[in-house]
Amino acid sequence: MGSLGSQRHFDRVHEHITDALAHGATVLTGGNARPDLGPWFFEPTVLTNVTPAMLVHSRETFGPVVWVQRVRSDAEAIVAANASDYGLHACVWSTDRRRARAIARLIRCGSVTINEGYGAITAAPAAPMGGMRTSGIGRRHGAEGLLRFTESQSVAVQRLMGHGIPSGFTEKGFVQISNGLLRLKQALRLS
Repeated sequence: MGSLGSQRHFDRVHEHITDALAHGATVLTGGNARPDLGPWFFEPTVLTNVTPAMLVHSRETFGPVVWVQRVRSDAEAIVAANASDYGLHACVWSTDRRRARAIARLIRCGSVTINEGYGAITAAPAAPMGGMRTSGIGRRHGAEGLLRFTESQSVAVQRLMGHGIPSGFTEKGFVQISNGLLRLKQALRLS
């Protein structure tokens, strides 16, 4: 695992872990800065006893920090996963892939991996990436990522008729034909 990206990033990770410990979380592993490896290194950290009142639960940490939460059912796990305002990425771990896929479909995150951390999503350039709810700033990768940087425009050229009522038609007759064509278009589901 590499370094964090800046002092500000390091400070946020440290603040979230310090806050969690001050409010009763337990460190299973990690939890320490590693200045011997560089100024912004932080050990991968696993926490338990995390509550919604803690920063690590209610804000995006973007650091090597996760917490383990025991639940009694799939439904309770889904509720817990969706309890945050954020939804960038989730991981579902299970020996039953069908069950894991069913759970993944109900988690409100931009991406969900099954039995894998994050690499399968980042290694798939055709897969759109980005968060849901207040997480992220849109999509990147895939068609959705490309469309994010486009702006559509419609250009139409009238080739069959000019403007106004064509010669040989009365206004009433033209309106009736136009309305009939619109109804036909709708019936054919062309609009």
